[in-house]
Amino acid sequence: MRLPLGLAILLTLGACGRVIPQGSIPQPVATPPPASVPVISAPVAANAVLAGIALGPAFAALSVNDADARNALAGFIESCPRLLTRDDASGLTRREDWRGACDAARSTPQTRARAFFAEQFMPVQIGDGRAFATGYFEPEIAGSRTRRPGFDVPVYAMPPDLVRAWPDDVPMSERTGRAPLGRYDEAGRFVLYHDRAAIEDGALSGKAPIIAWAADPVEFFFLQIQGSGRLRSPEGEVIRIGYAGQNGREYVGIGGVMRERGLLGEGPGKYSGSMQGIMAYIRQNPREGRDLMRLNKSWIFFTELKGDGPLGALGVPVRRETSVAADPAYVPLGAPVWLELDRTEANGLWIAQDTGGAIKGANRFDTFWGAGEEARRIAGGMSGRGRAYVLVPRAAAARLDAASQ
Repeated sequence: MRLPLGLAILLTLGACGRVIPQGSIPQPVATPPPASVPVISAPVAANAVLAGIALGPAFAALSVNDADARNALAGFIESCPRLLTRDDASGLTRREDWRGACDAARSTPQTRARAFFAEQFMPVQIGDGRAFATGYFEPEIAGSRTRRPGFDVPVYAMPPDLVRAWPDDVPMSERTGRAPLGRYDEAGRFVLYHDRAAIEDGALSGKAPIIAWAADPVEFFFLQIQGSGRLRSPEGEVIRIGYAGQNGREYVGIGGVMRERGLLGEGPGKYSGSMQGIMAYIRQNPREGRDLMRLNKSWIFFTELKGDGPLGALGVPVRRETSVAADPAYVPLGAPVWLELDRTEANGLWIAQDTGGAIKGANRFDTFWGAGEEARRIAGGMSGRGRAYVLVPRAAAARLDAASQ
């Protein structure tokens, strides 16, 4: 997703075990994911080890139910091929740490799912362990492969003129990291790419491939925030689209703007801070709503997806009530995560299989709720606080513990 919408009361839970000092095991910093969603500044600590680690309680002390464990086992098995080939930027694990758990997972019957996690993993706390979780879902909106009356909002694929390059006025000595996104103008100068307002006004007309046409610009705006979704035609055809790229322009969370303007809250003339409340304001105030959406200059380009489910950043399908987005600098993508929150529907065992521009820092998560109206309702109002543990293979936990001695 990726639109945090509101705050909840913080839960205070029991302390963990031995603390592993910050910086005990220096590791490389993760490459950040594309900024397709609102950006929240990460803490100063660059990864999990630098944030500080504490060994958590035994797995048996966590209230994992059988259904949770079965779903998490299936999700973990799907993640294993990636876990065994990816470098973990969090500093918590090495590729070889996962081999034993992955081998065991493939031969574990669903009836032993809880026992599998208890035998293979140890919970660890990152930083203070205080978690904040939002929700995202796969929206389904009206769309059509061809333009026709009532379907006028273009769903663009990646435009050919969107490139990464350094502006001429940036000295060579300052060209570090990734070059910015932009385009070359008619005079051959590298400039910022078209923003949301310019694209809506036709800047890409005839210049970028169009996958399909959406019916409702407001629904499409929120689908862009989610980063993937489904378009359903009047004839019943479903076109699944996923994130392909972004225009490089800044994201502005319009919920935050509305809060600053005093539009959100309780009482006459106020709107709830949920996605539904924000959409209600935009629809009831179309001119102001359009201007509000245009404050978010970021535009998402899509690709048509084939096959099973929307794909997360790990490259595997994300699953309802199983997949969670996390910051890979603090959680190895593919690792199990335990959440215990003041939103009980989000409590349980999840598998970190996705990322998001708003999902930055230790213990920041985005829970996936699938597709449909129920998923939309839960994700749109999800804002939970509590405690999180990352489950790491026992060999990794032993190494981290030894580093604290």
